[in-house]
Amino acid sequence: MTIISDEKFEAVIDEITAGMARLPIPGLAVGVLHEGQTYTAGFGVTSVENPLPVTADTLFQTGSITKTFTATILMRLLEQGRLELDAPVRTYLPDFQLGDEGVAARATIRHLLTHTGGWLGDYFNDFGYGDDAQQKMVDAIAGLPQWTPLGEVWSYCNTGFNIAGRIIEVITGQTYEAAVKSLLLDPLDMKMSFYFPHDVMVHRFAVGHQVIEQQPRVAYPWPIGRAGHPVGGVVSTVNDLLKYARFHMSDGQGLLKAETLKLMQTPIVQGSGLDVFGPSWFITPIGDTPVLRHGGATHGFTADFTIVPSRQFAIVTLTNSDQGSVLYGPLRAHAIQRYLGIEWPNPPHIARSPEQLAGYIGDYDAPEDWVELRIRDGELWLQQRPKGGFPTPDVPPGETPPPTRLAFWGEDKIIALDEPLKGMRGEFLRGADGAIAWFRFSGRVHRPISE
Repeated sequence: MTIISDEKFEAVIDEITAGMARLPIPGLAVGVLHEGQTYTAGFGVTSVENPLPVTADTLFQTGSITKTFTATILMRLLEQGRLELDAPVRTYLPDFQLGDEGVAARATIRHLLTHTGGWLGDYFNDFGYGDDAQQKMVDAIAGLPQWTPLGEVWSYCNTGFNIAGRIIEVITGQTYEAAVKSLLLDPLDMKMSFYFPHDVMVHRFAVGHQVIEQQPRVAYPWPIGRAGHPVGGVVSTVNDLLKYARFHMSDGQGLLKAETLKLMQTPIVQGSGLDVFGPSWFITPIGDTPVLRHGGATHGFTADFTIVPSRQFAIVTLTNSDQGSVLYGPLRAHAIQRYLGIEWPNPPHIARSPEQLAGYIGDYDAPEDWVELRIRDGELWLQQRPKGGFPTPDVPPGETPPPTRLAFWGEDKIIALDEPLKGMRGEFLRGADGAIAWFRFSGRVHRPISE
């Protein structure tokens, strides 16, 4: 049942309207599920070049929200006795290779689902639309270097979910997309969730936009390529994603046991910032209330999927702008406060002297970007310099974001203060000698570069 609005949802609408008037976001769809009732709305247009109104049934790329679909399929295979979380990947992919042979031999399904494999995680490529796309991607991953030791450091790893997608194919004997359709989409009646462009383009769909000089411009190409489907390939609507949210806050609806859903929602490893991490879920503990979420970003799309199972609350926000997170981050926090009376954690900032700040300045490198930390006017500033590489390695980076001030909220813990990175948290990870070994920001660990 869809309710047009209520007082709390009206506040959500007002916040979105104000945000879209200020930010370069052409179109947005939002849905809220609270105690069994759904509230949905669409705003703006599908494209600045060929505009159609956005509705709750407009299709958007959801990006890495897809990883929770991949993990859910693996959990179904776990219940069927066809998979074990702590079994080596080579149990299912005997020819599995990585840049480090020892890691390839010891890496498990649990490492894949918790971003603790440690090999290079941001590698994207297009291997065509044949049924061998996932196998070709896994073959390419074999040549990637090991970035951190296996199991020791949480760092967001897209390629782990490429491997997970191929495992699903081998165990089920189906293509990845067919397995998701038969094991998840069809049972949940998610008839408006797709992977292939030819399925999407018979319906109303949004196109992505890159923000260039504060103006949204259509992002090309639209597809991300079949090899990326287990990582970020789901194209869906807020109405369908609210069905998915209802499932993950249920007793399993006959697809999964309640204890298996609970396993997915159980923290396994410390993540970044305020988060701990379960099998595919970012988990933010707010007092005794865990908030589960996953964002998504593809070429000109950003999305947010958040559920609070203990309170039967969900909010889904889909945007066709690469700056959509500037709006949906505060929107999520404010909606949780309005509906549940729960304040998003906001630890106080801690003063640091210029001498203390000097210990952090320098350059930090990661496969997807380069980060520069400098002191200006007594504050620590961060400049992020993207390297590109999505959806194929030869794609150049988009516009360099403006620099942001950083504040400390804990020992070696920072938060960005200025848009579009405002609210993003990170931390400096030290080695046994006390020196900074890694700077983790935007979910990825960056190596300090010696001059």
